[in-house]
Amino acid sequence: MAQLIPLIMCGGAGTRLWPASRENRPKQFLPLFGEYSTFQETIRRVSDPALFGRPIVVTSKNYRFLVAEQLAALSVEADVLLEPARRDSGPAIVAGAVFAQARDGDEATIIALAADHVVSNPGGFTAACRKAHAVAADNRIVTFGMEPTRPATEYGYIGKGALLAPDVFAVERFVEKPDEKTAERYVAEGYLWNSGNFVTRAAFLIEEYVRYEPETAEAVTAAVKKAGEDLGFVTLDPEAFSRAKAKSIDYAVMERTSRSAVTPAAYGWSDVGSWQAVWELSPRDAQDNASQGSALFVNTKGSYVSAEKQLVALSGLENVVVVSTDDAILVARRDDSESLRQVVGKLKESAPAVTQDHLKVHRPWGSYQTLDLGDRFQVKRIVVKQGGRLSLQRHHHRAEHWVVVRGAARVTIGNTVRTLHENESIYVPAGSDHRLENPGKIDLELIEVQTGSYLGEDDIVRIEDDYHRS
Repeated sequence: MAQLIPLIMCGGAGTRLWPASRENRPKQFLPLFGEYSTFQETIRRVSDPALFGRPIVVTSKNYRFLVAEQLAALSVEADVLLEPARRDSGPAIVAGAVFAQARDGDEATIIALAADHVVSNPGGFTAACRKAHAVAADNRIVTFGMEPTRPATEYGYIGKGALLAPDVFAVERFVEKPDEKTAERYVAEGYLWNSGNFVTRAAFLIEEYVRYEPETAEAVTAAVKKAGEDLGFVTLDPEAFSRAKAKSIDYAVMERTSRSAVTPAAYGWSDVGSWQAVWELSPRDAQDNASQGSALFVNTKGSYVSAEKQLVALSGLENVVVVSTDDAILVARRDDSESLRQVVGKLKESAPAVTQDHLKVHRPWGSYQTLDLGDRFQVKRIVVKQGGRLSLQRHHHRAEHWVVVRGAARVTIGNTVRTLHENESIYVPAGSDHRLENPGKIDLELIEVQTGSYLGEDDIVRIEDDYHRS
């Protein structure tokens, strides 16, 4: 049997885990439970070449360098498709299926996975994949139905129909997220949670999309056929992709096809859709408290703390979540994820920057972090990776002072090029063309002091850029 082709959806914004998750660095790229992000753990889960082929990752232009960096950290190669606009899961999955069929032929079989899901039993996951792979060959779309551990209201449910193969059933019905009473009934009646992950032949999925959403199928197919290439990424054609209707794969196909199937599975799955889910998945002490980072619990039960730097102490509390980042602190009831939606919604109106970026902002060349900000000045810590260089640029409204803390910096100002070492500094006047690069074998770290009438990131004119952002 041919290899399964992992098709990994990696474009979600992940606002339900604010303030750790932000628009420009969402939850799938965060190490929520250890050394690796959930995206990296997903990649690691499908790395056995005896079963899985070369992955296809579908993401947005905003996340392309995050994807590339995290793949490189695992020494994994993949084809990365860039969506020019968000169109929900349906068009993204069809784009991956069209690409897989063109790359691997008509018998290509995909396993569609979300990059932000967690699996605690990889062996159980692999067993479910093998089971689904065999049934998918008969033009079935085989979804993984999770055995419920509680009457959850945050998941859709699947009702099982006729037995098709050992432990694989036809889907009798898909149902939306229920209220608590209905969820209890579903669990009692043997319904399964809908994980949203499935296995099918790429060609068959495309056929079903043509059947139910012909205009979108045509648009996405054209977007793949007209795709370009940029720095090793596959860029879907914007004009064609814009014609695709934004619709989830469930609404577009799964709830309409007569060929859907489900295999019950219990491999410790979660979509990590809330801080409640993070707490459930984390190791807990005798009082049911869990933490990541520095935390102290006194007379506290059932609570969760995530602390980037500061020690967080909780006293006399129950069932709360506290998330502390450099620029924001969340204190909430642990099980009240709906209120967090409202918080993020209000922040997008009153303080949108805190929903978009952390103080530490990642770039393809490294990162920068704001240390202090005042009237007419800003102080940043800049890290440039080995061999990395920023764009050749100029600023109209600010000057910059750079002090090298570690490594070597090659600095271009106008027609002058200098190499600076630790404890050396340089002044970059406003309006001058300049570039910073790291020619050394270790990361370059420097402190930047900006002064001027306007210090916004949009005061950058890029003249040349290695990452095609000019």
